[in-house]
Amino acid sequence: MASAVEQLAASEIEDGHGAVYTRPEVVEFILDLVGYTDGVALHRCRLLEPSFGAGDFLRPILRRLLTAWRRDGGSVADLQQALVAFELHRETFEATRSALIAELVDEGFTSAEADTLTASWLRQGDFLLADVGSPFDFVVGNPPYVRQELIPTPLLREYRRRFRTLYDRADLYVPFIERSLSLLKQGGSQGFICADRWMKNRYGGPLRAFIDGGFHLRIFVDMVGTQPFMREVATYPAITVISRQHGGPTATAHRPNLTHEFLTSLARDLANGEDSEHVKVLAKVTGGDAPWLLDAADQMAVIRRLEAELPTLEEAGCKVGIGVATGADKAFIGEFSALDVEADRKLPLVTTKDIESGEVQWKGNGVINPFEDTGGLVDLTKYPRLAAYLERNRALIQKRHCAQKAPANWYRTIDRITPALARKPKLLIPDIKGEAHIVFEPGNLYPHHNLYFVVSDSWDLRALQAVLLSSIARLFISTYSTKMRGGFLRFQAQYLRRIRVPQWADVPPEMRAKLVEAGESRSRLRCDEVVFDLYHLNAAERAALGGNGG
Repeated sequence: MASAVEQLAASEIEDGHGAVYTRPEVVEFILDLVGYTDGVALHRCRLLEPSFGAGDFLRPILRRLLTAWRRDGGSVADLQQALVAFELHRETFEATRSALIAELVDEGFTSAEADTLTASWLRQGDFLLADVGSPFDFVVGNPPYVRQELIPTPLLREYRRRFRTLYDRADLYVPFIERSLSLLKQGGSQGFICADRWMKNRYGGPLRAFIDGGFHLRIFVDMVGTQPFMREVATYPAITVISRQHGGPTATAHRPNLTHEFLTSLARDLANGEDSEHVKVLAKVTGGDAPWLLDAADQMAVIRRLEAELPTLEEAGCKVGIGVATGADKAFIGEFSALDVEADRKLPLVTTKDIESGEVQWKGNGVINPFEDTGGLVDLTKYPRLAAYLERNRALIQKRHCAQKAPANWYRTIDRITPALARKPKLLIPDIKGEAHIVFEPGNLYPHHNLYFVVSDSWDLRALQAVLLSSIARLFISTYSTKMRGGFLRFQAQYLRRIRVPQWADVPPEMRAKLVEAGESRSRLRCDEVVFDLYHLNAAERAALGGNGG
């Protein structure tokens, strides 16, 4: 374990420990949001910075701390318990410690006093494993962005043992949030800036449940599209202020102007917890492990009502899935007629290019199917043309991880192929789109990996197409989904499954006919008009979705 920690402590700065430094005005903003302000007796409080890096947070923390201390008077010893800060990376730790000592000397402390204070405040080590001591009034910072692939295996195993929120593909900042919250006093607050992915995606579920079980998301600031860091990074940042107290409404703001004047004013408005020009206060943002609902209050009210009244898409008899991933498309996919294998060893394939127009216009590709209908791989001795084809492409196919992991099954596609799916009518949905792109496929083609599909033995798929093309389905997706740059949404299975629809048996015959007609028209306005009636939206709910659908 010690050697694994040392490996991270000595890693290259840019790659090993996830350093992304924060702009000074954003740091001041976060300190204001959590209440770490000059008017408070900060030297009698305790603040934790769990990953201090180059000291972006430490410098303004020190200035505020000393202002409060000097105002009230006191000894140097009074400052020693006011701050605890961690940094794993040894080289960074030493550089920041030296800079902080110099700053203390500039503030009038002797060298011995500066050494004593920094020795008390700063700790070089792994925050997730360290004995941190008594609880804190404030935790602030920018936790490290480290993918699991970069964490030594024994260390990752220990993190997973200690932190229940380190789930699935969760980044290292997730257990940082859990541990920091666990160290808060009653009423204490944590203010972090980090990626917002965990607030809606699969791996963030356990952390959302952890927060909902004992904390209150007081403030959320969407920072997507701003530049809160010292260098541009490919992330989607947000600021959260989470307190150890009973839940309540959440004050929200989006994409603020990053000037000192604006952020100072915005911090006051957010702390007041009332609607204003730049602040919206939302109720029931958190709910167990469900994605956080952080958009307009009137739209959230529609979502909450429909969640309470209607079943999910799959509870209503629909199934959501994703098309086949082969791991080597150049080997498994080609022109259908030219694939030199037995006729029952290939299937016509539909990709995103085939549905760009909104209708299926098959371009003639097919996919090799190495699976029996019952699920196992076929015996290649019974299919000589397939065996010869695979042998000609063996070098490419065997490069895949799944082939190297199970050499006897080297010719399988990553996902199992179920030919019956090709024969079922289905709705096809590309993953990333600005608007819903829902295409009806009557039951001739097998979907490729970049397409999600919906099949149903209960719902009429043309009627369901109208629902999924409507503003209601878009509201569900935009609420639950992570957003991409440019405002694009992710129509992934995990979000599609959460859409609420009535049971088909509860849809009156006249409404069924209207839905089918609207689906066939693919007119967004016509779909909204019919679907709004299906969901019994009142005038206010229709307005929240942008109109009455007529």
